[in-house]
Amino acid sequence: MKIKKLSKSNLYLWTGLRKQLWPAPSETANESDGEEIIRSAHLVSFIALDDDDKGLGFADASIRNDYVNGCSDSPVAFLEGIFVTPSCRGRGVAKQLIDAVQSWGLEKGCKELASDTALDNVTSQKVHNALGFKETEKVVFFKKELTKSF
Repeated sequence: MKIKKLSKSNLYLWTGLRKQLWPAPSETANESDGEEIIRSAHLVSFIALDDDDKGLGFADASIRNDYVNGCSDSPVAFLEGIFVTPSCRGRGVAKQLIDAVQSWGLEKGCKELASDTALDNVTSQKVHNALGFKETEKVVFFKKELTKSF
């Protein structure tokens, strides 16, 4: 298995994998996101490939300079998403992707790697724990529509 940084030459593999985790509202949305990641200095994505260059999974990350829940430092490397194809789970693919993200974060001057997941996504919580993440807090987000009549 090898881990490659997202590039124009492997964008098609990444979009196929990413669509499995986040079906985009349009056919070109993931491709546009990928092109932005390739151009950006504060975004990255890594792709896990088998010996035949078949995509096994990916990890998207960013550098966040604003407050990140549970972190005490800034900037923070933030895992925006991770996905491993169902047939490849439990084989160390996610660990190798996280190792690549950690190395990238260190290169960018980060001392912490953070992530989040939904309260009801117990599988993701278990994966995060297995990858060495420690739970820092749980939050419930609220919103209220603003109208002129109070």
